[in-house]
Amino acid sequence: MTRPSGQEGALLASLEKAGYAAYHQPLLELQGSERLPEGQRQHVIDLDLYQHVIFISGNAVRYGMAEIEHYWPQLPVGITWYGVGSSTARLLEQHGLQPVSPASEMTSEGLLSLPQLQSVGDQRVLIVKGEGGRSTLQQALRGRGAHVDRLECYRRCRPRLESGQLAARLAAWRIDVVLISSGEGLENFVALLSTEETTNFRDMCLVVPSARVAQLADAAGFASVVTAANASDTAMLQALEEWNTPPENKK
Repeated sequence: MTRPSGQEGALLASLEKAGYAAYHQPLLELQGSERLPEGQRQHVIDLDLYQHVIFISGNAVRYGMAEIEHYWPQLPVGITWYGVGSSTARLLEQHGLQPVSPASEMTSEGLLSLPQLQSVGDQRVLIVKGEGGRSTLQQALRGRGAHVDRLECYRRCRPRLESGQLAARLAAWRIDVVLISSGEGLENFVALLSTEETTNFRDMCLVVPSARVAQLADAAGFASVVTAANASDTAMLQALEEWNTPPENKK
């Protein structure tokens, strides 16, 4: 599995409980901002002016709420809070919030399908996220007439691995399947393998969290790609179990 360090524990335990020999190799490193730029700080200071605040990942909650609660020990009322999925929503609940989240499609598209975000003309929306990444959510909400700002409170970096180190670990661990948690994680996975190494591992199965990431995996040349319902522990483990079930035992 490939989640950032410190976020692998629950899924790793579930994999081992299910009988898998599981290994952890992070494909993303996270770095919080030492000090937000002035414009970003102003978004936090103006928090009470927003009608909607959207967290696009658990990491956005971890880093974003630390910034928000620094300025707002008592959170403002009248805001609808959102988490991209159930785990993100649970983290927000730990801060005393009652967030809205998609039922199963834990993506920007899932958020955009929520009824609370359909009629947002002239309303202010704050998207809490890391630096860079997709702009689908922002563009779509602006297309609906919303005034959208971004609070970019952390950055994602590619792990520092020596040339050939990732391939050596995959070979030494005799990996059959890799659980990829995001499109950026997949991009780093491919970047950390040479073309020859990628070819050598082309028959290895990848379990990915969405159809979009599955398309990226297909384009990268991986022959066996299983798409989970979403990026949650339950969905990723279920997809792995389906891959591991012999055809004659499948319904």
